[in-house]
Amino acid sequence: MTKTEFKKRRTQLLKSLNPNSIAILTTATEKFRNRDANYFFRPDSDFYYLTGFKEPEAIALFLPQKNGGKFILFCREKDLLLETWNGRRAGVEGAKSEYQANEAYPISQIDEVLPELLENKTDIYYTLGVNEAFDQRVLSGLNKTKEKTRMGIVAPDRFISLDPIIHEMRLRKSSAEIACMRKAAQISAKAHIKAMQACRPGIKEYAVEAELIHGFKQAGCQSAYNTIVGGGANGCILHYVENNETLNDGELLLIDAGAEYAYYAADITRTLPINGKFTPEQKAIYTLVLKAQLAAIRCVKPGNRWNQPHDAAVRVLTKGLVELGLLKGDVKQLIKNEKYRLFYMHKTGHWLGMDVHDVGEYKVNGKWRRLEPGMVLTVEPGLYIPQNTKGIAKKWRNIGVRIEDDVLVTKEGHEVLSSDVPKTIAEIESLMAKALQ
Repeated sequence: MTKTEFKKRRTQLLKSLNPNSIAILTTATEKFRNRDANYFFRPDSDFYYLTGFKEPEAIALFLPQKNGGKFILFCREKDLLLETWNGRRAGVEGAKSEYQANEAYPISQIDEVLPELLENKTDIYYTLGVNEAFDQRVLSGLNKTKEKTRMGIVAPDRFISLDPIIHEMRLRKSSAEIACMRKAAQISAKAHIKAMQACRPGIKEYAVEAELIHGFKQAGCQSAYNTIVGGGANGCILHYVENNETLNDGELLLIDAGAEYAYYAADITRTLPINGKFTPEQKAIYTLVLKAQLAAIRCVKPGNRWNQPHDAAVRVLTKGLVELGLLKGDVKQLIKNEKYRLFYMHKTGHWLGMDVHDVGEYKVNGKWRRLEPGMVLTVEPGLYIPQNTKGIAKKWRNIGVRIEDDVLVTKEGHEVLSSDVPKTIAEIESLMAKALQ
């Protein structure tokens, strides 16, 4: 992502703020994994979206003023000793030269400088409750500013959440963001293919997961979320992440995995036969889920509402479940009574971007949002028939199928960013047959 891209975002934000206001944004905090070891640090998505700054212990302030407004960054100072132990720092000078801050200060001075910056402002754009420790520092700074009111200084009297403004911006992807998401999907697709080729009876789920992580790491990526590799009954657990059981001949394997490239996520799910060949029952369920997914994807186009892909998938799934004898009754009534939820209990997708479940409201003024070019969503119908499902023939049990793709809304309709991953029964069986030879 270029410096120009980050500057465009800040300019757009500053234009959205009220005059005489100030916006405050903090990055994520470092988290301990265990004694003397931290989790890998990833900056807060909103913070990185506006600043491009990757280091912990940083605060950004935005002031709408004449001449385009001001961007102020508080960050860690340069420290040669600590950098020897923990890595390089941009420092105050780097905050200005590398990250285009108009002003920069050591993070240690935030309590001293913030009250001065709050003077003669009317509104504070800051989302309370996200970082409770810093909430107290903001309130303390506000109280210090209020102490100067007898001197004619005006103190802000209103907090406004910053989230809605930034999240509306993030919902519509620029061409640069779309390029990153396309790359994330391509990297993920190659890893999924490697995982399909590695799958065979007798190996552990984590051996397949290793193929995925290897593919991501080779391309310089992290996993965008905890990878799901669920064989047999585990494929019926929506968020199964243990990935430690043996893959059994004759069962299915559900893989839900995506790479994060340049802070943008892919999210792809495929379901495959562990031995390379679908059974008749597995094929019937898989064919139905794929039919539902294709119907949902056809509904992704500008002007359609968010819920239309889901409704299309539900209609196909419910009708198919009746035809297979897994549900009984009138299709419309079954949908109205949500009887399909016995086998399909989640929605058909979510926004995708810097976060795998990305920001953005799904309803606007009480109505489902209309899709617009630049929005990216997943389309992921599924059917899950766990062992304990009552009234179901044994042949259907422990079949869990989900098929998920990343879909960009375009001016003409849509683009499936993850289309490089085999999805038809013929494609999957052909790929696995060659690998098993």
